[in-house]
Amino acid sequence: MQDTPSNSNTTFDAIVIGSGISGGWAAKELCQKGLKTIVLERGRDVVHIRDYPTANLNPWDFNNGLHHTKTDMDQNPVQSFVSDAGDQHFYASDSDHPYQQEKSFNWIRGYQVGGRSLVWGRQCYRLSDLDFEANLKDGHGVDWPIRYKDLAPWYDYVEEFIGVSGQKENLSQLPDGKFLPPMELNCIENHLKLSVQKNSDKVLTIARVANLTKGWDGRGPCQNRNLCTRGCPFGGYFSSNSSTLPAAEATGNLTLRPNSIVKEIIYDDELKKATGVVVIDTLTHEVFTFYAKIIFLNASTIASAAILLNSKSERFPNGLGNDSLQIGHNLMDHHSSAGAYGVHTGYLDKYYKGRRPAGFLIPRYRNLKNEKSELPFLRGYNLQGHGERQEWQDRSYNLPGFGKDFKEQLTKPGPWTVWMGGWGECLPYYDNQVNLDYTKLDQWGLPTVNINFAFKENEAAMMEDIKETAGKILKDAGFINIETFNYHKPGGSTVHEMGTVRMGRNPKTSVLNQFNQMHEVKNVFITDGSCMTSSSCQNPSLTYMALTARACDFAIKSIKNYPM
Repeated sequence: MQDTPSNSNTTFDAIVIGSGISGGWAAKELCQKGLKTIVLERGRDVVHIRDYPTANLNPWDFNNGLHHTKTDMDQNPVQSFVSDAGDQHFYASDSDHPYQQEKSFNWIRGYQVGGRSLVWGRQCYRLSDLDFEANLKDGHGVDWPIRYKDLAPWYDYVEEFIGVSGQKENLSQLPDGKFLPPMELNCIENHLKLSVQKNSDKVLTIARVANLTKGWDGRGPCQNRNLCTRGCPFGGYFSSNSSTLPAAEATGNLTLRPNSIVKEIIYDDELKKATGVVVIDTLTHEVFTFYAKIIFLNASTIASAAILLNSKSERFPNGLGNDSLQIGHNLMDHHSSAGAYGVHTGYLDKYYKGRRPAGFLIPRYRNLKNEKSELPFLRGYNLQGHGERQEWQDRSYNLPGFGKDFKEQLTKPGPWTVWMGGWGECLPYYDNQVNLDYTKLDQWGLPTVNINFAFKENEAAMMEDIKETAGKILKDAGFINIETFNYHKPGGSTVHEMGTVRMGRNPKTSVLNQFNQMHEVKNVFITDGSCMTSSSCQNPSLTYMALTARACDFAIKSIKNYPM
């Protein structure tokens, strides 16, 4: 993948801003269709395999095990919330990249080629019409301009490329996909599955994940090391680095430029279209301009909104394509704070092999008919969890004794436990928003982002239901010492931020149309999480990828049919 020095060509067919999950897909699709494409990434370069320095290290190979030092936590109070010493190099530095918070919000960022596709949770679930129709039926937010049938073939297309292992369940609220063989539940999870079937109308299934259960397109299979977030030298899970960017590079049409912060998108008032982007080199602070026929903005939900808000012109004084004044608003994230934990006294003669990088899923079971509910909340949630034996780290604090007998006790696994938490939908609220603070500039002279986000009454009521239901599921299955919990994590903690540049049918209330094309700037497409009209309760990355592939197909056909 070729760097672009200052004296080289600055005009391309397409510009892609960001190289994460959706940006990598945009690069692949555009390059494979013959467009000369430059990908602009604000972070450093990361090459598959070569740049995974901790992939094969053991905990004892680190100075402090996998624990952060106090200096790490002081300098990176947000990123250290989700990272450890083994993968912290794939997270942005909070001290180098500050942002403002009116209310606590954990903005987790990965500033490198591949973005957060290197560290994502890999769970891949389709949205259904239960999700696409929800806003219209209950009046929150605006109607999605698409339905499941519009996206279904693109879900197929994406799954067949990335490789998703999973089990078909024939559920209307969680459509089945093109799956590789599923991973296996362990004995306590199977016990829980049978209890759920016996005592309720719920379903428990293995998680659907972009971890390969067999070799796929020259990658994998997954080695069950559960070290995914360090980068996988086996290509056992999907990332931009292992999959889409190499596919784009193979065409000969890709130019990749890391260390390139996009300052703004240029709008030409006479041509009535975007003509290019202004870029600041993070290493030299030099400013460059690149030009293209079409632009795909995939910088991530908050960063994409910030770029648009900073892209001002005579035509768009409030930010590019922001006639609706919706850009930056309707920020959403899933809540994942509430759940339950329990201990089981059985199956002490059983254990497991390896470290499976996926848990189980109990798909959404609340408000499935999209009708007025007696429950004190709208929409719904799923339960995600895992079962395991207690290890010595879990038991050493409470075991009595010392010396030889104490050490021997630590060599034996403890009882089986199950932890499960609810991943719940957040409604789109106009006052959950991001804006720019021009009084506090970053080291490149750009305004910093100000985030104002809070979960509200609907989410709080949902969390109470999660605690109650999760606890009952464990009790029905014979677990003891059951504890329900609510961690009260702030927004951003689930790392599913979305919604700040939403799709919709009406240009007065939305920013993008049904093909992720800006209503007012037809040659700009946005397909990262910012485009989401509602959040559903499913992990959203698969939907970002499907929307990206669909939008690229539309953009390429549009170029062929008429000049943009």
